Amino acid sequence: MNGPAAGTPLPDHLRLPHPARLDAGRADFEAIMAAHDGAVANGQGGYVDPATGLFVMTAAALWARGECCTNGCRHCPYAERPTTN
Repeated sequence: MNGPAAGTPLPDHLRLPHPARLDAGRADFEAIMAAHDGAVANGQGGYVDPATGLFVMTAAALWARGECCTNGCRHCPYAERPTTN
């Protein structure tokens, strides 16, 4: 996959993870997104998952890589999105 031009900011519609990678119905969804958004706002490449304690890359950091690594990252901005009608 071809990624963004260098320095292109992450589009807003890619901030939320693909629903197959993070279900918005999870009890901890808001805490996860708060940690993600806080890391993005502070220019950090990732955050510590509030439930597992594992380090998770932000969508912005993954976007800056320029292409998908195919590892199934939670916030992958390259994952194909469901279409809305």
